[in-house]
Amino acid sequence: MKDEPDPIPGAENPETLTGLRKTEISKVAAGIPAVVSSLKMIVEEAGMKRGMKALWSLNKKGGFDCPSCAWPDPDDERSGIAEYCENGARAVADEATAKKLTPDFFAKNSLADLALLSDYELGRKGRIAQPMYLPEGATHYKPISWNSAFDKIAFALNRLPSPDEAIFYTSGRTSNEAAFLYQLFVREFGTNNLPDCSNMCHESSGVALNESLGIGKGSVTLDDFNEAEVIMILGQNPGTNHPRMMTALQKAKAKGATIISINPLPETGLMAFNNPQTVQGVLGLNAALTDIFLQVRINGDMAALQAIEMLLLKMEKENPGTVLDSHFIENNTLGFENHKQNLQSKDINQLAAVSGISLQQLEKTASVLAQKKKIIACWAMGLTQHKNAVDTIKEIVNLLLLKGSIGKPGAGTCPVRGHSNVQGDRTMGIYEKPSEAFLNKINQNFNFSPPVKHGYDVVEAIKAMHEGKAKIFFAMGGNFLSATPDTLFTAQALQKCGLTVQVSTKLNRSHLIHGKEALILPCLGRSDKDMSGENAQFVSCENSMGVVQSSQGILDPVSDQLLSEPEIVVRLAKATLGKKSKIDWARYIVNYDVIRADIERTIPGFDNYNERVRNPGGFYLPNCNRDGNFDTMSEKAHFNISHVETQELKEDELVMMTIRSHDQFNTTIYGLNDRYRGIHNERRVIFMNEKDVKSRGLENNDLVDLYNFHGGAKRTAKKFVVVVYPIPAGCCATYFPETNVLVPINSVADKSNTPTSKYVVIKVLRHLKTLSDSDDRVD
Repeated sequence: MKDEPDPIPGAENPETLTGLRKTEISKVAAGIPAVVSSLKMIVEEAGMKRGMKALWSLNKKGGFDCPSCAWPDPDDERSGIAEYCENGARAVADEATAKKLTPDFFAKNSLADLALLSDYELGRKGRIAQPMYLPEGATHYKPISWNSAFDKIAFALNRLPSPDEAIFYTSGRTSNEAAFLYQLFVREFGTNNLPDCSNMCHESSGVALNESLGIGKGSVTLDDFNEAEVIMILGQNPGTNHPRMMTALQKAKAKGATIISINPLPETGLMAFNNPQTVQGVLGLNAALTDIFLQVRINGDMAALQAIEMLLLKMEKENPGTVLDSHFIENNTLGFENHKQNLQSKDINQLAAVSGISLQQLEKTASVLAQKKKIIACWAMGLTQHKNAVDTIKEIVNLLLLKGSIGKPGAGTCPVRGHSNVQGDRTMGIYEKPSEAFLNKINQNFNFSPPVKHGYDVVEAIKAMHEGKAKIFFAMGGNFLSATPDTLFTAQALQKCGLTVQVSTKLNRSHLIHGKEALILPCLGRSDKDMSGENAQFVSCENSMGVVQSSQGILDPVSDQLLSEPEIVVRLAKATLGKKSKIDWARYIVNYDVIRADIERTIPGFDNYNERVRNPGGFYLPNCNRDGNFDTMSEKAHFNISHVETQELKEDELVMMTIRSHDQFNTTIYGLNDRYRGIHNERRVIFMNEKDVKSRGLENNDLVDLYNFHGGAKRTAKKFVVVVYPIPAGCCATYFPETNVLVPINSVADKSNTPTSKYVVIKVLRHLKTLSDSDDRVD
C-alpha cells in the first residue's frame, strides 16, 4: 500500500473527539426545531436570497427534484408550492452553497492537509469550481482544462488490454438522462462493469421481489397509504432517512390505519411526528404514529415474521375463512402448502426468543393483522444488509400473500429507497447483469453488439481492483470510499488503480484516496441551471413508487466551469470512442429531448416520454404487481421456504449495525448532532445496552476501541464514546461511515452480494492511551 493518509480521520487523533454533549431522547420528530435547523443551514451555506429561491422551487411544478431521498410527491400532481422536509432543505443548502473551491484552495492545501479534516469539514468547504488533476507522485491537485481531462481519460481507457479492466460506478443522484447515456457509452466501450449504490442498499429487495413477485420494485402508490388498514415498518427510520414519509403515515393514521413498527431502536420518527406545515404541528401538539412497537433484536425480523404467520395459520384453523385470503392464495400463488408445512414444523417459542419479542406482543400483532385485509409493508436497509436479507424480504412477501395484500388498493410492498434516483438509474440500465431483452434493444437501436458477459458489482469491483484485474475507476457521483465496506481494503484497491476519476460537486474522502493519477470533474447539481444546449435543459428522475417526473434547476452555477452529467458523458464518449462509435453523441447535448426519445424506444414503459414527463405530476411506469399480475415463469406469486439461522456469539462479542445520524444523508455529513437520539457535537459514539456496558466493566462516556475478526483479519476502529441506550442486549449501533472499516468485504447477503453492514460481530475494549498499534489484547 502506498504511503497515503489514513482514510479514516480521527482514528488516531484524540482531538477529533469534540466533547460529547447528551440530552434526552426526543419524544417527537420534526416540528419547529426542524424548521429552525433547516433555515439555519440554508442561510449559512447559500445566503437568504439564494437559499430561499432554491427552497421555493424544491419538489414544485417547474422546479427541481429533491437531491435527498426518493419519497414521492402526492399522486395527483406536484404541489404549486414548495414541498420539502428538514433533510431535503439541508441537502439543498449543501448543494446550493455559495462557497467554492478555486485553484488557489488546492494550491494551499495538500492531500495530507485535507486528509486531516473530517468528512463534515471537507463537505463544508464548498463546491469544486473547475476540473482538477493529480499527477502521479504529486501532493497537490492542480487545475486542468476539460479537453485535457477527457483526453487523459480516453488515453488511459484505450490502452487497456481489455475494456473489462475499467469500472464505471454510479451514484443514485444521477438523472435518467445521464444514466442512460452513461450505460450506453460503457457498453459501446465494451463492458458491463456498472456497479452502483443499489448494490449496497436495496439489491436484496430487487432480488427477493423479482423471484417472488416478478418485479424488483415496490407495488404501492402514495394513494394506497390513504386506504391502508395496517402499515408495517421494518428496519427503517423515516424520521431521519425519509422525513416526508411521516406525513403519509400521519394521514393514514388519521384515517384509521394501525401502524406496526419493527426495529432494534425505538426511533423518534417512528413514535410521534409534529408536522410543521400544520397548525397542530406548529403548536407542538404531537401526533403519535406507532400503535405497536416490536423491539426486535438485530436480524430477528425473519423469526418475528414467521412467528406472526404461525399465529395467523392457527387462527385460520380455528375460524376457517376468516383470517387468510384463501381465494387469492388458490388463484394467484404457488407453494402455499409447502410454506404452511415449513411453518408448522417450527417452535413458536424459539422463534419468539430469537426475535427478542415476547410471545404476547407477537400474539397482539397477529390479532390485529388477522382482522385486516389491506396491509402495506415498508422496509429499508435494516433488512437489506444481512446475510439472509433476501429470505427475510421474501418472508414479508409470504405474510402479504397469506392476506391477499398485493394488487389491490391500500396494500402491497414498499421498499423505501434512499437516494433520489437510485431506482431510476437501474431502470435506465445501470446494472452489471443486464437482461437479454435489454441488450437486444441496444443492439437494434444503436447498431453495435453490447457485451453479454456479466460485469462487477460493488464488492466484486473492489476485489478486482485489489487483485489488479481492474486498473481504472470512474465514479459518476457519490463518495465510493466512504460508502463501501472494509474501508482499508477498499482504500488499498483504489490506490492500486492507474487512474481514478470522480464526477463530483463537493470535496469528499474519495478524492484523497486515489490511483496513480486522479481527476475530479465538477458537475452541475440538481438545483443548478443547465444551459448545455440551445435552451435551458431539464432532466427526470424516478421515485420509490415508480413515478417519473421532470427536474429543472433554477440557480446560477457558482462557476462557469461546471458541466452537466449528460455533457460529461457525451464528451467522454466522443474522446474515447472517436470515429469508431456508431452513435452521434453530439446531438444529445443540443436538446435532452433527443436522449428521452432514445430512452423511449429502448426501455418499456416510456411511451410518449417527452410529452408525459412535462405533465405536472409526471407519470407512472408499468408495474405488474400493482395490476394484480406476476411476471414470474408461472405467472403466479411464489411463497418462499426459509429457515431462521442463528449465530452463536462468544461472551465478549456484540452484533453491531451501522446507522445514520440525523445530521447526515448517506455519506454527506451536515453536522455533528443527532438531535432525536440526544447526541450533540460528536459522531464517534457506540450505542450499547446498559447490561452490556456493565458486563464489560465500562461506564457511560468511556472511550473504547472496536474490533472485528471476520475471515481471520483484524479490523479496528479506535476511540469511540460509550452511550448507554435502549437497544436490545447483545446489540449495539454506530454511525457510518466511521465504522465501515469494521464491515468485512467478504461478509455479504446471499444472492444479492450486498455488504452486511447491519450485522457485524465486534468486540468492545476500553481504549488504552499508551497502547501501541500492535494491540494484542484481542489477538
